[in-house]
Amino acid sequence: MHTTRRRISRLAVPAAGTALLLAAAAGLAHAQDGKEQDARPPSAHAATAPAPSVTPRPAAPARKPAATPPGDGTWTDDAATRFWTPERMASATDPAQPASASTTATATAPGTGSPRTRRAVPNGVAAAMPQAEHFPGLKSVGTIFSYAEDPTDDTMRAHKCTASVVDSPGHNLVLTAGHCDGGNAVFVPMYTAERPLDEQPFGFYRVTGWYTDNRYAHNTKKPVSDLDFSFGRLAPAQDGGQAQDVVGANTLRRTPGYLNKVTMVGYPSSHDPEDHPVRCPAQTEALPGFYQIQARCGGMWGGVSGGPWFSEVDWSKGTGVIIGNVGGYNGGGNDADVDWLTYSPMHGDWFFRLYDEAKADAYQPRTTPYTQPPLPYSLGSGATWAHARLLASGDYTGDGKGDLIVVWTDGEVTLYTGDGAGGFTGERRLAAPDSTWKDVKSLTGGDFSGGTGSDLLAVWKSGEVRLLPDVGTKGLAAGIKLADPGSVWTNADQIAGGSFGTAGYVSDLVVRWSDGELTDYTAVGDKGFGTEHQLQKPSDLWKHATLVTAGGFTGGNRWDTLVRWSDGGVSQYQETGPAGLGKEVKMAAAGGVWSHDSAMTAGSYDADGRPDDLVVRWSDGETTMYTHTGAAFGPEHMLVAPK
Repeated sequence: MHTTRRRISRLAVPAAGTALLLAAAAGLAHAQDGKEQDARPPSAHAATAPAPSVTPRPAAPARKPAATPPGDGTWTDDAATRFWTPERMASATDPAQPASASTTATATAPGTGSPRTRRAVPNGVAAAMPQAEHFPGLKSVGTIFSYAEDPTDDTMRAHKCTASVVDSPGHNLVLTAGHCDGGNAVFVPMYTAERPLDEQPFGFYRVTGWYTDNRYAHNTKKPVSDLDFSFGRLAPAQDGGQAQDVVGANTLRRTPGYLNKVTMVGYPSSHDPEDHPVRCPAQTEALPGFYQIQARCGGMWGGVSGGPWFSEVDWSKGTGVIIGNVGGYNGGGNDADVDWLTYSPMHGDWFFRLYDEAKADAYQPRTTPYTQPPLPYSLGSGATWAHARLLASGDYTGDGKGDLIVVWTDGEVTLYTGDGAGGFTGERRLAAPDSTWKDVKSLTGGDFSGGTGSDLLAVWKSGEVRLLPDVGTKGLAAGIKLADPGSVWTNADQIAGGSFGTAGYVSDLVVRWSDGELTDYTAVGDKGFGTEHQLQKPSDLWKHATLVTAGGFTGGNRWDTLVRWSDGGVSQYQETGPAGLGKEVKMAAAGGVWSHDSAMTAGSYDADGRPDDLVVRWSDGETTMYTHTGAAFGPEHMLVAPK
């Protein structure tokens, strides 16, 4: 973020028993420079942990240091200890002191609320979203202290950024933002503001060199902000130990996509108590036009630049898996300089090339201009997907990859082409908004006609049933009528295609009728519904089967039926067939988050070729995929962020 920042806010109150002070009355603010504290440069939920029981030091007035750290190569451990006294750390200030708080934010940020229902944020103010909380800290994450280059008034700036120790052969690397590199710096893991530099719990380590992509420009709004990451090489501590040997190391992984659950960790250098670590569980999403992600969380003040975004954290060990770091567009945040919107570059090819060079201490300058990689296709917003009424899975394009058909509340029908890796590559409209598809009650994919691509079977409210063969190539033409309006199919509330008989094809159909009866039709095709088998006599219980889908979750010869009940419970009936529903396994208890499941379908969306990936559209528009689902739900991947 840019250099004129002052904001007024209040961090979320930490757990009971804390003695930490939070932001005071309106008018109390500290100048910020991006997500760091320096004049030159510029979303797995966290487990509950007690806040540190410490007494924060009072804010000290700005003062001039007695001396300026040397820049002649004599920046030794002793020199760093002598220079960075607690008083100098406390008194270091940022010369950029804008006149007023930033109040011009226009972005809309979702809150968290309940797991599937979220409150809106009025007027762009972070009133109902995740809030950063103070916690004891992670020993592998700490602060970077530095002094300004070419100071004009001898005013020092102490806490500059946040950094984390990452695994390396030399046990001596930290990750931070590209806009955080600079001379005469020290890294202090799990920094404790109440102690002098030579009494820190895990020591301190001089930064002896930086590895930053030479194409990156500090505090830029251009595509090269995608390269806002840097590795610092550390000298051993005073006792000769390497940082990784003392505090452990974090694992670096590629950012898996735009939509992730992360825990952000950083050291804000303003807002009482200064320099105390905070964490925030957040949900990431794409930053349009950039190879970056963004997350919303109140209280991520300047100083958190470079801080890690964890997909996994072991709080007892103090390390985890990092898939991002604070940085990117305009120094880690947006033009309005709000504390609740934070960016991270994607950790992709260029990131890991730099990481490899840093580990080998063999940086190779880039000689070609930076070109953004192809930006992943986005399914859109939760506000749009809140109108996704019906879902159907199948290989509609005939390329062996799972595709998704959506019927929207206005009658539009859209085909989303799968990429075979749990994502999508594009979309195609199959039907414009009209009254015809608004009246479809239920639909499912299947291989009913024996063509090259999957077919669509649809039941209208009128009782009409149509088989639409190879919709990926033929579209939603007239199709084949299997039942006329006014037929018994008026009472078919839910249908799910699958392989429930002996043919080995997705040519069978489970139907839940309005009186609670459940039947299985085997060998459904263009000649009719095949043979009917009663699986469940009419019952009041099955009237409460609100959503029904099917997939090869258990890997048996027959598919399994998945039911979401009206009370939010979820049951799986394993190996459904003509002889019966199969064994019931309860996957979710009543009254939980699954009460917000509004539509679902199962298909084969990833490389394993099994129809065991469950797509769920929630009531707030969030759409997720549970890959490799078995008797329990598989790993959850967000496809669409909530509205």
